[in-house]
Amino acid sequence: MLAAMSDFAMLSPDDLVTGEAVALDLPPASVAARIGSGILDVMAMGVVAFCVLFLALVASIGTDGALQHVAVVGSLMAVFLVYPTTVETLTRGKSFGKLVLGLRVVRDDGGTIAAQQAFVRALIAVPEIYALSGGPAFFSCLVSSRGKRLGDYAAGTYVVRDRVRLSLPPPAPMPPALAEWAARADLRTPPVGVGLAIRQYLTRLPTLDPAAARTIGEMLANRLSPYVAPPPPPGTQPWEFLAAASAARRDRDLARLRREESLRARLVERRRTTLRP
Repeated sequence: MLAAMSDFAMLSPDDLVTGEAVALDLPPASVAARIGSGILDVMAMGVVAFCVLFLALVASIGTDGALQHVAVVGSLMAVFLVYPTTVETLTRGKSFGKLVLGLRVVRDDGGTIAAQQAFVRALIAVPEIYALSGGPAFFSCLVSSRGKRLGDYAAGTYVVRDRVRLSLPPPAPMPPALAEWAARADLRTPPVGVGLAIRQYLTRLPTLDPAAARTIGEMLANRLSPYVAPPPPPGTQPWEFLAAASAARRDRDLARLRREESLRARLVERRRTTLRP
């Protein structure tokens, strides 16, 4: 029984848990991979810098020194700030080096980075990588559990090994006999470990030994019971109780998200109407 229970609710430091109690494994990139992608990015940036500076100098030939100085400064800003920000934003966190080595920048919560986060990373990279030859970035990656450089700390991001598209089994449906009870029940959010274990249990239920399935189901039902009121009808099987509670919480979360999206759309439309001349 202990061996079977140990398969559930196991979280590692790299796991991110979604609202559906699904743990996503997003392992951080190694320091060696970060160095390799950084070298490729610097080489790519060198090519871009040469092209941009050449065009700027050609365009400013025959002008006075002030305009040439402006052209050089503008070219450097385009190379060190605009180029990396645009590339990482449009590719959802992939620069040239990261694309080659299969890496990607994500937010600390595992989501896709936005333009402002890409800009902060590019801005901090100027002194961290280019001005100081990457020394601060190297030592920061060494001491960070996620291999984060200073720009990642400032932007709230880190670099992960790119994963295949996530494929999840369908969630357990609502048992018809408990639909009316679940619609009236008061469901509080259980601890993350309990929610994750319930999700795993319901997914693996068809493959479990009947005795182990009942033992683990009763254990999880007892863990969930303090967060559900009133209790399910007498005679309800543990797996039915767990499936009904999970399905009801999922439906309520989806309904709440739809209400919030509808409210957000109305507010945006009202603001647009107000700002129209």
